[in-house]
Amino acid sequence: MVRVAVLVISSKIVEGRQDDTGREELERVLKEQNFAVSHYRIIPDERQLIHDSLQELCDTEHMDIVLTIGGTGVRPTDWTPEATKDVLDKEIPGIGEAMRAESLKKIRTAMLSRGTAGIRGETLIVNLPGSARGARENLSVLLPLLDHTIEKLSGDSHTSG
Repeated sequence: MVRVAVLVISSKIVEGRQDDTGREELERVLKEQNFAVSHYRIIPDERQLIHDSLQELCDTEHMDIVLTIGGTGVRPTDWTPEATKDVLDKEIPGIGEAMRAESLKKIRTAMLSRGTAGIRGETLIVNLPGSARGARENLSVLLPLLDHTIEKLSGDSHTSG
């Protein structure tokens, strides 16, 4: 089973000023795809903490996929894409582009999303928006590619793609 870590990045949730409304649905969607949510963590919007958490989830916990939720917009506190790029071995810009393209069909402000994706070691890291709806919709763009991507990251060269 594919091991997934969800890293929610929100000072408001950490401080109790906002509820974490997307967890149940996100975990349900992932479970339906046969992905196990092995870690679920909420951290504040702090670039170094995001960096360190991503590094730990990839290098120590050996997750197959790390999904970040939040911190991808244009607020002064939004550092998720930068912290993600800091830890990546390879960026996969097409994932962010595909998510934005699909989101733009529904909401104009999607063009402000700066989420990215990439690889660290054998782990795929993907930045999803902070809203439960945005995270769910962006994840639906990504889901059809996850099995193939994980196979490739683990060294499987027998599938076509």
